[in-house]
Amino acid sequence: MAERFYIKGGTPLKGEVSIGGAKNSVLKLMAAALLVKGSTKIYNVPELTDVDIMLKVIAQLGAKIDYNKEEKSVVIDATELTSVTATYELVSKMRASFVVLGALVSRCKEANVAMPGGCAIGERRVDFHIKGLEALGAKIKIENGYVIAKANKLIGSDIYLDIPSVGATENIMLASVLAEGSTRIQNAAQEPEIVDLANFLNTMGADVNGAGTSEIIINGVKPEHLHSIEYTTIPDRIEAGTYMTAIIATKGKGIIRNVYPAHLTFFTNKLLKMGANIKLLDPTSMEVSCKNRLNSINFITQPYPGFPTDLQSMAMALLSTANGVGIITESLYENRFMQVPDLNRMGADIHQDRNHAIIKGVKKLSGTTLTASDLRAGASLVVAALMADGESVVEKIHHIDRGYENFESKIRLLGGKIERRVEDSQINLTEGVHNESYL
Repeated sequence: MAERFYIKGGTPLKGEVSIGGAKNSVLKLMAAALLVKGSTKIYNVPELTDVDIMLKVIAQLGAKIDYNKEEKSVVIDATELTSVTATYELVSKMRASFVVLGALVSRCKEANVAMPGGCAIGERRVDFHIKGLEALGAKIKIENGYVIAKANKLIGSDIYLDIPSVGATENIMLASVLAEGSTRIQNAAQEPEIVDLANFLNTMGADVNGAGTSEIIINGVKPEHLHSIEYTTIPDRIEAGTYMTAIIATKGKGIIRNVYPAHLTFFTNKLLKMGANIKLLDPTSMEVSCKNRLNSINFITQPYPGFPTDLQSMAMALLSTANGVGIITESLYENRFMQVPDLNRMGADIHQDRNHAIIKGVKKLSGTTLTASDLRAGASLVVAALMADGESVVEKIHHIDRGYENFESKIRLLGGKIERRVEDSQINLTEGVHNESYL
Protein backbone atom coordinates (compact mmCIF):
# COMPACT_ATOMS: atom_id res chain seq x y z
CA MET A 1 0.00 0.00 0.00
CA ALA A 2 1.21 3.51 -0.80
CA GLU A 3 0.05 7.04 -0.04
CA ARG A 4 -0.35 9.55 -2.83
CA PHE A 5 -1.65 13.05 -3.41
CA TYR A 6 -4.33 13.47 -6.06
CA ILE A 7 -4.42 17.09 -7.20
CA LYS A 8 -6.58 19.02 -9.65
CA GLY A 9 -4.81 22.18 -10.71
CA GLY A 10 -5.95 25.55 -11.95
CA THR A 11 -7.74 26.83 -8.82
CA PRO A 12 -6.35 30.07 -7.34
CA LEU A 13 -5.48 29.60 -3.68
CA LYS A 14 -7.27 32.06 -1.40
CA GLY A 15 -7.66 32.45 2.34
CA GLU A 16 -5.35 32.18 5.34
CA VAL A 17 -2.78 29.63 6.46
CA SER A 18 -0.80 29.48 9.70
CA ILE A 19 2.81 28.33 9.72
CA GLY A 20 4.02 25.71 12.18
CA GLY A 21 7.26 25.38 14.12
CA ALA A 22 10.52 25.22 12.19
CA LYS A 23 11.52 21.64 11.50
CA ASN A 24 15.20 22.54 11.14
CA SER A 25 15.14 24.27 14.50
CA VAL A 26 13.02 22.05 16.73
CA LEU A 27 15.10 18.95 15.93
CA LYS A 28 18.22 20.68 17.28
CA LEU A 29 16.38 22.08 20.31
CA MET A 30 15.39 18.53 21.23
CA ALA A 31 19.02 17.44 20.99
CA ALA A 32 20.07 20.42 23.14
CA ALA A 33 17.61 19.30 25.83
CA LEU A 34 20.00 16.40 26.49
CA LEU A 35 22.41 18.85 28.14
CA VAL A 36 20.13 19.43 31.15
CA LYS A 37 19.67 17.10 34.08
CA GLY A 38 16.01 17.95 34.24
CA SER A 39 12.92 18.51 32.11
CA THR A 40 12.62 20.81 29.12
CA LYS A 41 9.31 21.73 27.51
CA ILE A 42 9.30 22.85 23.89
CA TYR A 43 6.22 24.44 22.28
CA ASN A 44 5.29 24.90 18.62
CA VAL A 45 6.48 21.38 17.77
CA PRO A 46 5.21 20.35 14.32
CA GLU A 47 3.78 16.89 13.77
CA LEU A 48 6.34 15.49 11.31
CA THR A 49 7.99 12.15 10.69
CA ASP A 50 11.40 13.80 11.28
CA VAL A 51 10.21 14.90 14.74
CA ASP A 52 9.07 11.35 15.51
CA ILE A 53 12.48 9.97 14.52
CA MET A 54 14.39 12.48 16.64
CA LEU A 55 12.21 11.69 19.64
CA LYS A 56 12.98 8.00 19.16
CA VAL A 57 16.71 8.78 19.05
CA ILE A 58 16.45 10.75 22.30
CA ALA A 59 14.34 8.07 23.96
CA GLN A 60 16.92 5.50 22.93
CA LEU A 61 19.48 7.45 24.98
CA GLY A 62 17.30 7.08 28.07
CA ALA A 63 15.46 10.41 28.16
CA LYS A 64 11.76 10.32 29.00
CA ILE A 65 9.45 11.78 26.36
CA ASP A 66 5.96 13.24 26.67
CA TYR A 67 4.80 14.36 23.22
CA ASN A 68 1.45 16.18 23.23
CA LYS A 69 0.33 16.48 19.62
CA GLU A 70 -2.82 18.38 20.55
CA GLU A 71 -0.84 21.06 22.37
CA LYS A 72 2.03 20.78 19.87
CA SER A 73 4.50 20.44 22.71
CA VAL A 74 7.04 17.94 23.95
CA VAL A 75 8.56 17.47 27.38
CA ILE A 76 12.02 15.90 27.42
CA ASP A 77 13.24 14.69 30.80
CA ALA A 78 16.96 14.03 30.42
CA THR A 79 17.66 13.76 34.14
CA GLU A 80 19.19 10.34 33.59
CA LEU A 81 20.70 9.11 30.34
CA THR A 82 21.22 5.38 30.14
CA SER A 83 23.04 5.19 26.80
CA VAL A 84 25.43 7.23 24.66
CA THR A 85 24.69 5.28 21.48
CA ALA A 86 22.50 6.58 18.66
CA THR A 87 21.98 3.60 16.38
CA TYR A 88 22.20 3.44 12.61
CA GLU A 89 18.61 2.22 12.36
CA LEU A 90 17.42 5.66 13.47
CA VAL A 91 20.22 8.05 12.46
CA SER A 92 20.17 6.71 8.89
CA LYS A 93 16.52 7.79 8.58
CA MET A 94 17.22 11.43 9.37
CA ARG A 95 20.59 13.15 9.09
CA ALA A 96 19.73 15.93 11.54
CA SER A 97 19.82 13.40 14.39
CA PHE A 98 23.63 13.39 14.05
CA VAL A 99 23.58 16.59 16.14
CA VAL A 100 23.17 14.51 19.31
CA LEU A 101 26.92 13.88 18.95
CA GLY A 102 27.83 17.32 20.30
CA ALA A 103 25.30 17.16 23.12
CA LEU A 104 26.43 13.72 24.29
CA VAL A 105 30.13 14.58 24.20
CA SER A 106 29.39 17.77 26.12
CA ARG A 107 27.36 16.15 28.88
CA CYS A 108 28.59 12.55 29.02
CA LYS A 109 32.12 13.04 27.68
CA GLU A 110 31.51 10.21 25.26
CA ALA A 111 29.26 9.31 22.36
CA ASN A 112 28.73 6.54 19.82
CA VAL A 113 26.71 7.97 16.95
CA ALA A 114 26.11 6.23 13.65
CA MET A 115 27.41 7.90 10.52
CA PRO A 116 24.31 9.31 8.82
CA GLY A 117 25.10 7.87 5.41
CA GLY A 118 24.02 9.20 2.01
CA CYS A 119 21.58 11.94 1.19
CA ALA A 120 19.34 12.21 -1.87
CA ILE A 121 20.25 15.83 -2.61
CA GLY A 122 24.01 15.34 -2.47
CA GLU A 123 27.06 14.84 -0.32
CA ARG A 124 26.86 16.15 3.22
CA ARG A 125 30.20 15.53 4.86
CA VAL A 126 30.63 15.25 8.61
CA ASP A 127 34.38 15.93 8.70
CA PHE A 128 33.72 19.54 9.76
CA HIS A 129 31.76 18.22 12.75
CA ILE A 130 34.57 15.85 13.70
CA LYS A 131 37.38 18.40 13.28
CA GLY A 132 35.46 20.85 15.43
CA LEU A 133 35.03 18.38 18.27
CA GLU A 134 38.67 17.32 17.99
CA ALA A 135 39.69 20.97 18.36
CA LEU A 136 37.84 20.98 21.68
CA GLY A 137 39.84 17.98 22.86
CA ALA A 138 37.65 15.03 21.92
CA LYS A 139 39.36 11.87 20.71
CA ILE A 140 37.44 10.50 17.77
CA LYS A 141 37.65 7.36 15.71
CA ILE A 142 35.31 5.82 13.18
CA GLU A 143 34.61 2.11 13.55
CA ASN A 144 31.95 -0.08 11.97
CA GLY A 145 30.07 2.93 10.65
CA TYR A 146 29.97 4.75 14.01
CA VAL A 147 31.66 7.93 15.19
CA ILE A 148 33.11 7.05 18.59
CA ALA A 149 34.03 10.12 20.61
CA LYS A 150 35.56 10.38 24.06
CA ALA A 151 36.79 13.37 26.04
CA ASN A 152 38.08 13.48 29.60
CA LYS A 153 37.76 17.22 29.38
CA LEU A 154 36.64 19.65 26.68
CA ILE A 155 38.54 22.92 26.41
CA GLY A 156 37.43 25.94 24.43
CA SER A 157 39.21 26.63 21.17
CA ASP A 158 39.18 28.81 18.06
CA ILE A 159 37.54 26.86 15.25
CA TYR A 160 37.37 27.99 11.62
CA LEU A 161 34.85 26.27 9.35
CA ASP A 162 35.88 25.97 5.70
CA ILE A 163 32.23 26.34 4.79
CA PRO A 164 29.43 27.75 7.01
CA SER A 165 27.96 24.32 7.71
CA VAL A 166 24.73 24.50 9.73
CA GLY A 167 25.13 21.04 11.23
CA ALA A 168 28.79 21.53 12.15
CA THR A 169 28.02 24.91 13.72
CA GLU A 170 25.26 23.31 15.80
CA ASN A 171 27.33 20.33 16.92
CA ILE A 172 30.24 22.57 17.95
CA MET A 173 27.87 24.93 19.80
CA LEU A 174 26.39 22.02 21.77
CA ALA A 175 29.81 20.54 22.56
CA SER A 176 31.16 23.93 23.71
CA VAL A 177 28.40 24.80 26.21
CA LEU A 178 30.06 22.85 29.04
CA ALA A 179 33.68 23.16 27.87
CA GLU A 180 36.29 24.98 29.95
CA GLY A 181 36.98 28.49 28.67
CA SER A 182 35.71 30.10 25.48
CA THR A 183 35.13 28.70 22.01
CA ARG A 184 35.06 30.90 18.93
CA ILE A 185 33.46 29.55 15.75
CA GLN A 186 34.56 31.55 12.72
CA ASN A 187 32.70 31.39 9.39
CA ALA A 188 29.77 30.04 11.37
CA ALA A 189 26.37 29.40 9.79
CA GLN A 190 24.04 32.40 10.23
CA GLU A 191 20.62 30.78 9.70
CA PRO A 192 17.67 31.80 11.93
CA GLU A 193 17.68 28.22 13.24
CA ILE A 194 21.20 28.83 14.61
CA VAL A 195 19.91 31.93 16.41
CA ASP A 196 16.99 29.92 17.80
CA LEU A 197 19.37 27.27 19.15
CA ALA A 198 21.54 29.96 20.77
CA ASN A 199 18.48 31.60 22.36
CA PHE A 200 17.35 28.20 23.64
CA LEU A 201 20.78 27.48 25.14
CA ASN A 202 21.02 30.94 26.73
CA THR A 203 17.55 30.56 28.25
CA MET A 204 18.81 27.28 29.67
CA GLY A 205 21.77 29.03 31.30
CA ALA A 206 24.47 28.80 28.63
CA ASP A 207 26.55 31.76 27.44
CA VAL A 208 26.39 32.00 23.63
CA ASN A 209 27.07 35.26 21.80
CA GLY A 210 27.10 36.34 18.16
CA ALA A 211 24.59 33.85 16.74
CA GLY A 212 23.29 35.18 13.45
CA THR A 213 26.73 36.51 12.51
CA SER A 214 29.77 34.74 11.07
CA GLU A 215 31.45 34.58 14.48
CA ILE A 216 29.89 32.82 17.47
CA ILE A 217 31.51 32.81 20.90
CA ILE A 218 30.51 30.24 23.49
CA ASN A 219 31.75 30.78 27.04
CA GLY A 220 31.63 27.46 28.82
CA VAL A 221 29.54 27.09 31.97
CA LYS A 222 29.40 24.44 34.66
CA PRO A 223 26.69 21.73 34.37
CA GLU A 224 24.88 23.01 37.46
CA HIS A 225 24.35 26.36 35.72
CA LEU A 226 22.00 24.71 33.20
CA HIS A 227 18.36 24.41 34.24
CA SER A 228 14.95 23.30 33.02
CA ILE A 229 13.10 25.70 30.72
CA GLU A 230 10.04 26.18 28.57
CA TYR A 231 10.68 27.47 25.06
CA THR A 232 8.73 28.17 21.86
CA THR A 233 10.21 27.22 18.48
CA ILE A 234 10.39 29.87 15.74
CA PRO A 235 8.07 29.54 12.71
CA ASP A 236 9.24 27.49 9.74
CA ARG A 237 10.48 29.92 7.07
CA ILE A 238 10.65 27.17 4.42
CA GLU A 239 7.05 26.15 5.02
CA ALA A 240 6.07 29.82 4.79
CA GLY A 241 7.99 30.22 1.53
CA THR A 242 6.31 27.13 0.11
CA TYR A 243 2.79 28.48 0.73
CA MET A 244 3.80 31.89 -0.59
CA THR A 245 4.94 30.16 -3.77
CA ALA A 246 1.76 28.08 -4.07
CA ILE A 247 -0.46 31.15 -3.75
CA ILE A 248 1.57 33.09 -6.31
CA ALA A 249 1.79 30.10 -8.67
CA THR A 250 -1.99 29.72 -8.80
CA LYS A 251 -2.61 33.49 -9.26
CA GLY A 252 -4.31 33.58 -5.89
CA LYS A 253 -4.40 35.83 -2.84
CA GLY A 254 -3.74 34.66 0.69
CA ILE A 255 -2.51 35.61 4.13
CA ILE A 256 0.41 33.81 5.78
CA ARG A 257 0.13 33.90 9.58
CA ASN A 258 2.76 33.10 12.22
CA VAL A 259 5.75 33.94 10.03
CA TYR A 260 8.86 36.03 10.68
CA PRO A 261 9.17 38.08 7.45
CA ALA A 262 12.79 39.03 8.17
CA HIS A 263 13.75 35.34 7.81
CA LEU A 264 12.58 35.44 4.17
CA THR A 265 13.93 38.82 3.03
CA PHE A 266 16.07 37.57 0.14
CA PHE A 267 13.39 35.17 -1.11
CA THR A 268 10.67 37.80 -0.82
CA ASN A 269 12.73 40.32 -2.78
CA LYS A 270 13.09 37.81 -5.63
CA LEU A 271 9.34 37.16 -5.66
CA LEU A 272 8.69 40.91 -5.84
CA LYS A 273 11.14 41.21 -8.72
CA MET A 274 9.20 38.50 -10.56
CA GLY A 275 6.01 40.53 -10.21
CA ALA A 276 4.31 39.10 -7.13
CA ASN A 277 2.58 41.34 -4.59
CA ILE A 278 3.65 40.96 -0.97
CA LYS A 279 2.41 43.19 1.84
CA LEU A 280 3.33 43.12 5.52
CA LEU A 281 0.11 43.17 7.56
CA ASP A 282 1.64 42.99 11.03
CA PRO A 283 4.96 41.75 12.47
CA THR A 284 4.02 38.09 11.91
CA SER A 285 1.59 38.21 8.95
CA MET A 286 1.97 38.77 5.21
CA GLU A 287 -0.52 39.08 2.38
CA VAL A 288 0.63 37.45 -0.85
CA SER A 289 -1.03 37.74 -4.25
CA CYS A 290 -0.41 37.62 -7.97
CA LYS A 291 -2.63 38.48 -10.94
CA ASN A 292 -0.36 38.55 -13.97
CA ARG A 293 2.17 36.23 -15.51
CA LEU A 294 5.47 36.41 -13.67
CA ASN A 295 8.80 37.53 -15.14
CA SER A 296 11.87 35.32 -15.15
CA ILE A 297 14.84 36.02 -12.90
CA ASN A 298 18.29 34.57 -12.25
CA PHE A 299 19.53 33.58 -8.81
CA ILE A 300 22.22 31.59 -7.01
CA THR A 301 21.46 29.55 -3.89
CA GLN A 302 23.66 30.58 -1.01
CA PRO A 303 23.94 30.10 2.74
CA TYR A 304 21.72 32.39 4.79
CA PRO A 305 21.04 35.29 4.33
CA GLY A 306 21.23 34.42 0.61
CA PHE A 307 18.63 32.60 -1.46
CA PRO A 308 17.69 29.43 0.47
CA THR A 309 18.50 26.17 -1.28
CA ASP A 310 15.39 24.65 0.35
CA LEU A 311 13.20 27.02 -1.70
CA GLN A 312 15.07 26.65 -4.98
CA SER A 313 12.75 23.92 -6.30
CA MET A 314 9.67 26.00 -5.46
CA ALA A 315 11.12 28.97 -7.35
CA MET A 316 11.83 26.70 -10.30
CA ALA A 317 8.15 25.76 -10.46
CA LEU A 318 7.31 29.47 -10.69
CA LEU A 319 9.92 30.09 -13.39
CA SER A 320 8.56 27.22 -15.48
CA THR A 321 5.64 29.40 -16.65
CA ALA A 322 7.22 32.87 -16.34
CA ASN A 323 8.00 35.29 -19.15
CA GLY A 324 11.48 34.87 -20.59
CA VAL A 325 14.39 32.68 -19.51
CA GLY A 326 15.62 32.26 -15.95
CA ILE A 327 18.83 30.66 -14.73
CA ILE A 328 19.21 28.97 -11.35
CA THR A 329 22.68 28.16 -10.05
CA GLU A 330 22.69 25.65 -7.19
CA SER A 331 25.89 26.30 -5.24
CA LEU A 332 25.31 24.06 -2.21
CA TYR A 333 24.21 20.55 -3.25
CA GLU A 334 25.05 18.65 -6.41
CA ASN A 335 21.75 16.74 -6.69
CA ARG A 336 19.29 19.48 -5.85
CA PHE A 337 17.63 19.54 -9.29
CA MET A 338 15.84 16.22 -8.89
CA GLN A 339 12.48 17.82 -9.69
CA VAL A 340 13.59 18.76 -13.23
CA PRO A 341 12.58 15.52 -15.05
CA ASP A 342 9.08 15.60 -13.57
CA LEU A 343 8.60 19.30 -14.33
CA ASN A 344 9.66 18.64 -17.92
CA ARG A 345 7.13 15.81 -18.09
CA MET A 346 4.51 18.40 -17.20
CA GLY A 347 5.55 20.45 -20.21
CA ALA A 348 8.23 22.68 -18.69
CA ASP A 349 11.30 23.60 -20.75
CA ILE A 350 14.22 23.15 -18.37
CA HIS A 351 17.77 22.32 -19.40
CA GLN A 352 20.23 21.27 -16.73
CA ASP A 353 23.97 21.81 -17.14
CA ARG A 354 25.73 20.54 -14.03
CA ASN A 355 24.76 22.97 -11.24
CA HIS A 356 22.92 25.33 -13.58
CA ALA A 357 19.28 25.07 -14.65
CA ILE A 358 18.09 27.15 -17.61
CA ILE A 359 14.31 27.57 -17.49
CA LYS A 360 12.47 28.87 -20.53
CA GLY A 361 8.98 29.81 -19.45
CA VAL A 362 6.08 28.01 -21.13
CA LYS A 363 2.44 29.08 -21.20
CA LYS A 364 1.17 26.29 -18.97
CA LEU A 365 1.95 22.98 -17.31
CA SER A 366 -0.17 19.85 -17.70
CA GLY A 367 -1.06 17.38 -14.98
CA THR A 368 0.52 13.94 -14.94
CA THR A 369 1.89 11.31 -12.54
CA LEU A 370 4.83 12.66 -10.54
CA THR A 371 7.28 11.18 -8.05
CA ALA A 372 8.67 12.99 -5.00
CA SER A 373 12.39 12.22 -4.84
CA ASP A 374 13.08 14.19 -1.67
CA LEU A 375 11.38 16.60 0.72
CA ARG A 376 11.69 19.92 -1.11
CA ALA A 377 11.54 18.53 -4.65
CA GLY A 378 8.34 16.75 -3.63
CA ALA A 379 6.79 19.97 -2.31
CA SER A 380 7.67 21.77 -5.54
CA LEU A 381 5.83 19.11 -7.55
CA VAL A 382 2.72 19.73 -5.44
CA VAL A 383 3.05 23.45 -6.24
CA ALA A 384 3.46 22.62 -9.94
CA ALA A 385 0.42 20.33 -9.84
CA LEU A 386 -1.69 23.07 -8.24
CA MET A 387 -0.80 25.49 -11.06
CA ALA A 388 -1.13 22.94 -13.90
CA ASP A 389 -4.09 22.16 -16.12
CA GLY A 390 -5.84 18.89 -15.29
CA GLU A 391 -5.16 16.23 -12.68
CA SER A 392 -1.85 15.09 -11.22
CA VAL A 393 -0.84 12.29 -8.90
CA VAL A 394 2.20 12.73 -6.65
CA GLU A 395 3.76 9.49 -5.45
CA LYS A 396 6.19 8.77 -2.59
CA ILE A 397 4.75 11.54 -0.47
CA HIS A 398 6.42 10.15 2.66
CA HIS A 399 9.30 12.43 1.66
CA ILE A 400 6.97 15.45 1.91
CA ASP A 401 5.63 14.32 5.29
CA ARG A 402 9.14 14.73 6.70
CA GLY A 403 8.86 18.50 6.62
CA TYR A 404 5.25 19.64 6.08
CA GLU A 405 2.63 19.30 8.78
CA ASN A 406 -0.90 18.62 7.52
CA PHE A 407 0.19 19.69 4.03
CA GLU A 408 -2.94 18.72 2.16
CA SER A 409 -5.21 20.08 4.91
CA LYS A 410 -3.59 23.51 4.74
CA ILE A 411 -3.79 23.54 0.95
CA ARG A 412 -7.48 22.62 1.11
CA LEU A 413 -7.95 25.42 3.65
CA LEU A 414 -6.77 27.76 0.87
CA GLY A 415 -9.23 26.20 -1.57
CA GLY A 416 -6.77 23.89 -3.29
CA LYS A 417 -8.13 20.63 -4.69
CA ILE A 418 -5.95 17.93 -3.18
CA GLU A 419 -6.61 14.59 -1.55
CA ARG A 420 -4.41 12.02 0.15
CA ARG A 421 -5.21 8.41 -0.69
CA VAL A 422 -3.86 5.09 0.49
CA GLU A 423 -3.89 2.59 -2.38
CA ASP A 424 -2.22 -0.37 -3.98
CA SER A 425 1.08 0.37 -5.68
CA GLN A 426 -0.39 0.37 -9.19
CA ILE A 427 -2.45 3.37 -10.27
CA ASN A 428 -4.34 4.54 -13.30
CA LEU A 429 -4.47 8.32 -13.47
CA THR A 430 -7.50 8.42 -15.74
CA GLU A 431 -9.74 6.02 -13.83
CA GLY A 432 -11.89 6.95 -10.89
CA VAL A 433 -10.65 10.53 -10.59
CA HIS A 434 -13.46 12.70 -11.93
CA ASN A 435 -16.07 11.63 -9.37
CA GLU A 436 -13.93 12.49 -6.33
CA SER A 437 -15.32 15.17 -4.04
CA TYR A 438 -12.05 17.14 -3.89
CA LEU A 439 -12.41 17.90 -7.60
